[in-house]
Amino acid sequence: MSEHRRKPPQPQGGGRAAARRGQAGSSSGRRAAPRGATGSPSDSYRSGPSGSEGEERPYGGRAEARRAAQRGAGSRRRAAEPARGGRRAAPGGPGGPGRGRGRSGPPAMKRFIDYPRAGKYGAARWVPSWRLVTGTFLAFMGGLVAAAGIGYAMVGIPKQQDTALAQNNVFYWSNNKQMASTGGQTNRQLVNNEEIPKAMKDAVVSAENASFYEDNGIDPAGIGRALLNMARGGETQGGSTITQQFVKNTYLSQEQTLSRKFKELFISIKVGQKMSKDDILAGYLNTAYYGRNAYGIQAAAQAYFGVDAEKLTPSQCAFLAAVLKGPNFYNPDGGVGANATEKANTKRAKERWSWILDRMVEVERMTPADRAKVGDFPTLKKQTSNLSGQSGYLIDIAKEYVAKKAGLSPEDLEKGGYRIYTTFDKQKVNELAAAVEKTEKSFLDPKKREKDKYVQFGGASVDPKSGAIVALYGGAGYNKGHYSNNANTLGVPVGSTWKPIVLAASMKYGTYQTNGKPLSPLAKYNGNDLLEIKDQNGDPIMGDNGKPFRQKNEGTTAWGDVTLRKAMEQSINSPFAQLGIDVGLSRTQEMAKDMGISPAFFDKANIRNVSFSLGTSTPSAIRMADAYGAFANDGKHFEPFSVTKVIKDGKQLPGFEKPEEEDAMEPNVANNVTDVLENVVKNGTGKKVADIGFPVAGKTGTTDENKSAWFVGYTRELSTAVTLFRTDPAKGKLLSMNGTGGVPSIHGGDIPAQVWKDYMVEAMKSWDTPEPFPEAQPIGEIINDTPTPSAIPTPTETEEESPSPTPTPSESLTSPPPTPTETCGEFDWQCNNANGGQNGGSDGGTTTSPTPTDTETDNSGGNANGNGGIFGGSSG
Repeated sequence: MSEHRRKPPQPQGGGRAAARRGQAGSSSGRRAAPRGATGSPSDSYRSGPSGSEGEERPYGGRAEARRAAQRGAGSRRRAAEPARGGRRAAPGGPGGPGRGRGRSGPPAMKRFIDYPRAGKYGAARWVPSWRLVTGTFLAFMGGLVAAAGIGYAMVGIPKQQDTALAQNNVFYWSNNKQMASTGGQTNRQLVNNEEIPKAMKDAVVSAENASFYEDNGIDPAGIGRALLNMARGGETQGGSTITQQFVKNTYLSQEQTLSRKFKELFISIKVGQKMSKDDILAGYLNTAYYGRNAYGIQAAAQAYFGVDAEKLTPSQCAFLAAVLKGPNFYNPDGGVGANATEKANTKRAKERWSWILDRMVEVERMTPADRAKVGDFPTLKKQTSNLSGQSGYLIDIAKEYVAKKAGLSPEDLEKGGYRIYTTFDKQKVNELAAAVEKTEKSFLDPKKREKDKYVQFGGASVDPKSGAIVALYGGAGYNKGHYSNNANTLGVPVGSTWKPIVLAASMKYGTYQTNGKPLSPLAKYNGNDLLEIKDQNGDPIMGDNGKPFRQKNEGTTAWGDVTLRKAMEQSINSPFAQLGIDVGLSRTQEMAKDMGISPAFFDKANIRNVSFSLGTSTPSAIRMADAYGAFANDGKHFEPFSVTKVIKDGKQLPGFEKPEEEDAMEPNVANNVTDVLENVVKNGTGKKVADIGFPVAGKTGTTDENKSAWFVGYTRELSTAVTLFRTDPAKGKLLSMNGTGGVPSIHGGDIPAQVWKDYMVEAMKSWDTPEPFPEAQPIGEIINDTPTPSAIPTPTETEEESPSPTPTPSESLTSPPPTPTETCGEFDWQCNNANGGQNGGSDGGTTTSPTPTDTETDNSGGNANGNGGIFGGSSG
């Protein structure tokens, strides 16, 4: 120890006090050496007796002193007592407190919560004691019980009649006038417990809450999972017991929040105490939504089977129990969104129906013998609707958009209370419907001609400068039994209306011959029939027969070398088949995506085949009108949208801002495509609309075997697509229209073009002076500008007829497409022939045999999966 910290020598002696200190030292196990015994110079400074408090601290520091103090606790207590004879040791002197940790004072006050822990060092200070852990847990549980008690006392059961009646959803036209009022719990007839079949109760209990008659109305584990999930921002979950679902349907809003979940918990407990299980179950079945605008078991029985609830069969009961899982995905009519098609919903409904019946046997609510008597999936009553004309299709499009943007389930949206303002122009909707009906009446006579049956029209009109859907034609109307929306149909190939996208890609990306520099529409390509298509190395693309694949045109005309402008005018297949390979199919796909056509619409069986460039893909009329809108709007693209504003409970919901502008292509690329398509109208296959009276650009399209025909055209103000197709009502597959209307074949340049013209003549009256198209400036390189090998015949004014079969094509670089029996379903229009969906091509089609593949390996975006839809995501 340093010299300046040593105490001065203490007086020798000390009498009895010194003796006591000596004894204390002895008892502690330490004996002091006599002064000078060590021979150390420092011995002269150790003036106190051995073991005195004034002695220098021995080696070992404070830790050793503390241990010595613990061993000599008794000695310290004696040292603290008054000296004999009534004398006390002076502070700091013999018998005094001394230095450091040995000095005496008032005892430290013990903390109520010993954390960090006293007397512990290092990490041990931060490890709570078992007393602290136990106390904290008990305090938490006590607080939780107290909070639950307060909540239980404060939350009462609301009046059912004040909350079970939902409002309608009100839809408005673009001028803010009311279009229709739908949804809401208006179609409901309450029935008592005795009128509900036992089979219905057993089916629902077996499927949703097997312990219903034994539980107390809540599932703590389920509530905990739901709360944790919502707190983490994960997928929301509803009440897991029948009692909780009854409470949610009857007493509470449908919002998924923590406060609503707590209310549901307490109300469920009270309801479970005050109502019988049968009454709760009957209340649930009377308030649940079953689809077809049916609320409650009685309305559902009538909507699906045309009978009263008490007459439902076990099979019908199992079906209604299946629909309760979620009508949007289990109602065989189909629902909102690309994954809720009739086909998909029917499959899900049948699977769950079968599972519920098996589950009833498993939980002993049905005997195996009764299960065997159930029979087949029940036959549903034909759906009816009070929505007439186009209103049903308009509302479906708007509902799909709202559900996506607001994050609502279709079932929650059906509860009502939403005011939905749409982009639909009532006048233009009526004008488009009138144009279809005019042509339909003059062209079709199903009573006289078999080929006139099952012919369907579809159409859509979009504002190119905003993406707003202003009009659509979906079919004859819900009130006439037509429930599929032809404006949003995803299974009809677009044919040669795809060729302008290939041309735009060549102007944007160039070809391997131009080293990525833009290609001019004046570049020349061979337009002869049965042209041998070559890959980017100049080698022939081989067919399945081992021979070079040759592209078929409509007819045998020897066009020779023609400009792409001329090839577009006459819709010749072979130049665009070769151009698609030269540009690269992945580049065309990128161009299509930039124009708003999702890979979900691409024909996956032919995504790397030559025929991909000729229109085998199946975007909807809405998507095609929107894509061409980029040509009309200087290359600027907007996502199509149908709703501008949604109000709920007096508040405007977020997320309905107008889509942002995106660059699909350079303005001069768009203007050059427009210039080429203006020529199609003036001199080519679209000549039927040439005398319309204002600037128009457009393209015709007819697919293989005459299964569909299109006309897509635009002005600066409106872009409109019209499609015509024929379907087999039993199988949902496309049928040939050869002979329809009493003519050999249908082309995009006749019936669809006529409907387009009749509509646009009226629709464009909204503008006093239609805006002219911008002048196109020269663009790109001109290749193959050599004398043509043969004379080019004069242009024809109509499209050529469909081709005859071509040579067998080469094998695909990807896995061969599955056979129709593997992929085609009852309503799958994409699988519409035995050749893997080889539809498309010029205004007459591509080959009827499988087409070859592109040899390039770059195929970005080519393997996208998922269903279509007009709004992206599950919905495209």
